[in-house]
Amino acid sequence: MAKIAVLGAGTFGVALAVMAQTWGNEVTVWSHSQEESQELQTTRCQTNLPNVKIPDEMEFTADLACVKGCDLVIIAVPSFAVRSVCRQLAAVVEPQTIISCVSKGLEKDTYKDFAAVMEEELPHNACVVLSGPSHAEEVGRGVPTTIVSASRDRHAAERVQDILMNPTFRIYISDDVVGVELGGALKNIIALSAGICDGLTLGDNPKAALMTRGITEIARLGVALGGKQETFAGLSGIGDLIVTCTSMHSRNRRFGILVGQGVPTEEALKQVGMVVEGYSCTKIAYELAQKLHVEMPIVTQAYEVLYQGKNPKDAIRDLMSRPKRDESEEIWLDEKESK
Repeated sequence: MAKIAVLGAGTFGVALAVMAQTWGNEVTVWSHSQEESQELQTTRCQTNLPNVKIPDEMEFTADLACVKGCDLVIIAVPSFAVRSVCRQLAAVVEPQTIISCVSKGLEKDTYKDFAAVMEEELPHNACVVLSGPSHAEEVGRGVPTTIVSASRDRHAAERVQDILMNPTFRIYISDDVVGVELGGALKNIIALSAGICDGLTLGDNPKAALMTRGITEIARLGVALGGKQETFAGLSGIGDLIVTCTSMHSRNRRFGILVGQGVPTEEALKQVGMVVEGYSCTKIAYELAQKLHVEMPIVTQAYEVLYQGKNPKDAIRDLMSRPKRDESEEIWLDEKESK
């Protein structure tokens, strides 16, 4: 049995906590809100997880001192709060505690992934990122799920694997932190774009093409930042992309559907009622691609729709009318240049 603190009482944080508690760990969930933690402690119900039963033994608190003595701390807060939570955590966490993060996105302005943020703010702790196809609604109910534990410290990645892996939650390990992080962050942009296709009632063909070309764009940027090409064919790449583009559990897809139906962006965000990470990540990824001169046509069109008011139908038209290309052009060019 391990002692675990989950920082963040949102859907995924609570779902992970329930899963970990159910399989014999001692789990406390921290919320920045005293009111929220008291409500969860009393009602034993997370509003967005109505079919998930919270074990009576699982504790909720607004006191960050709950991390003391923990084997593992899991950061599960919205992307905009990751750095601030890490800074608070640094004042109380012990150096032997492993810090992991399940938040998906990139930091605004710095364009850094959250592994880099954790390493900056928590230099004395081993840091691990967890990513893969894992809807909270299913993790909390014990539906078989498989993810990746990635770290530059292999022992830490294996330790998280040992703590969290169980018959309903399988974990593979990886040393490609950048690739795992970028796959988890950027798939939300493709998922909301797939939702726009659904909102336009375009059918299955364009969505399949969008997903396939989308993972190509994700890998292109990921490799430019130091990730491994093969990582994007794995669970944290194509695996996470598939589940997020095809399920109504995905808030990014639901948001995209509303946009495709003509709902203004701000109103669509309100209707979803939860943080839509793909919305903010679209702007960050667009700016980063421009900075690095990486071609990302789907991300560019998503940015123009969400931030410049472009009609989604015009975005589809512009994607379809791009210059002719070889599907394997990047590989072909690499081979040609090497000769």
